[in-house]
Amino acid sequence: MKHIDVTLKDVNAVYAGPEGRLWELIMGEQIHVGGFASSMALAQKAGIKEGQKVLDLCSALGAGVRFLVRNFKVRGYGLDGTPHMHEEAIARAKRDGLAGSTEFKLGDVTAIPWPDAAFDVVWGEDAWCYVTDKDKQIAEASRVLKKGGTIAFTDWVEGPQGLAEADADRIARFMKFPYMESQRGYEALLAKHGFETKISDDLTPDFADHIQLYIEMLTKQLTFDALNIIGWDMNMMQAMGGEMGFMLQKAREGAFGRARLVGVKK
Repeated sequence: MKHIDVTLKDVNAVYAGPEGRLWELIMGEQIHVGGFASSMALAQKAGIKEGQKVLDLCSALGAGVRFLVRNFKVRGYGLDGTPHMHEEAIARAKRDGLAGSTEFKLGDVTAIPWPDAAFDVVWGEDAWCYVTDKDKQIAEASRVLKKGGTIAFTDWVEGPQGLAEADADRIARFMKFPYMESQRGYEALLAKHGFETKISDDLTPDFADHIQLYIEMLTKQLTFDALNIIGWDMNMMQAMGGEMGFMLQKAREGAFGRARLVGVKK
């Protein structure tokens, strides 16, 4: 899809405000589809091992880093461009007693502030859809990985059936995505920057089920909590419900989806 006029400033506004708290309400601290189970599947497919140095790009609240440190005893690093999320990641790692096993930096994932070949794994979960220049990001991921290192990520993508331009624009503006890559597009970027794709999974059917789950949580269980977060703005609540319903429709059609990819640096 074409790029639209959404910037990091817009993403900052989301995650420093009520929308960010709303996403955390329905998705938990990990703020990605499938939560713990999805993270475990990605880690197992990536072959995460104890003692590895793992960099989470767009690390948000740092839950992905903490998940890896707790469950795989890695040394965890996070990089995020939103000050609020960066500060929260540090605070929550300290809260969980993991400050000594984690390091978080505020910065640009297209100009990673670590040296060449610093990491064994580059990791991402449903967040690279916020990155404007994914080509440069993948290039940087390759730079900071050791030879034979692994890149492992999930992301929201244009689905296998393809999105009409107007539909892609509508979803991207609601979600604050500058553009969405496709699964095949990500495969091409990995190949361009020296990776061999080992796993490329279409997760679209499961993705649609989760959107349905989030809608039901907001309408059947968490309505009071959600309205409290957005200042009891019923019009906003209805508008958001409409957009989520549209996303569900497009996911059911296979036009809007989610993918999981694992590659190895040659």
